[in-house]
Amino acid sequence: MLASVRDLDEARIVFDAGVDLIDLKQPADGALGALPPAVIRDVVAFVGGRTLTSATAGNIEPDAQAVQAAMARIAATGVDYVKAGLFPAGWQQGGRDYAAVRACLGGLAPLTGSRRIAVMFADLAPPLDLVDAVAEAGFDGVMIDTALKTGHSLPDVAGSDWLAAFVERARARGLLCGLAGSLRVGHIAALVRLAPDYLGFRGALCAGQARAQALDARAVVGVRQALADAQYLAA
Repeated sequence: MLASVRDLDEARIVFDAGVDLIDLKQPADGALGALPPAVIRDVVAFVGGRTLTSATAGNIEPDAQAVQAAMARIAATGVDYVKAGLFPAGWQQGGRDYAAVRACLGGLAPLTGSRRIAVMFADLAPPLDLVDAVAEAGFDGVMIDTALKTGHSLPDVAGSDWLAAFVERARARGLLCGLAGSLRVGHIAALVRLAPDYLGFRGALCAGQARAQALDARAVVGVRQALADAQYLAA
């Protein structure tokens, strides 16, 4: 279970609930809004290696120099994983230029001290073979999310066959694989059966299931239990 948090108080909540990966991002700033490095450092210090941490590099157009600089800035905080979004050029205006994404991937270098996760966005129609490009660029993992936070969840914009193929392709390339995107408790059982390495949550953990609101400790525990139950039934 990946749980996205925006500050140290929220990190304490999800840590106490036993989540496997504490993910740092600013939910008020789109899919991969980046937090100030000082906030990330505070959470990394609190966690102290007791569970995994990740942080987003921001909502950045596919420019290798800009993406590399943003990822390096986040890696300097000491997180285990840095997440970079594979946004096609002009995506906010409807652009779907994945040639620019491939060129960007080819221009990225490994980070010092942190592993790299590439984030694809199901609602931006990514080609499935982009997973291969991620592996060839030397990333450690890939996940699928939704870019446009308009109330549509991952299962609304990607069919089960496509998601199964995504997981299978990631595994075949030796990549850590995650699924996220406005996921709710009702989505967990079907997605667990696809056998990704993790499922990611934000909105389902918040008051009123609104991703920009504060985390609700009871909701976090409820999602954690639902995931554990689904894993037990799938075993």
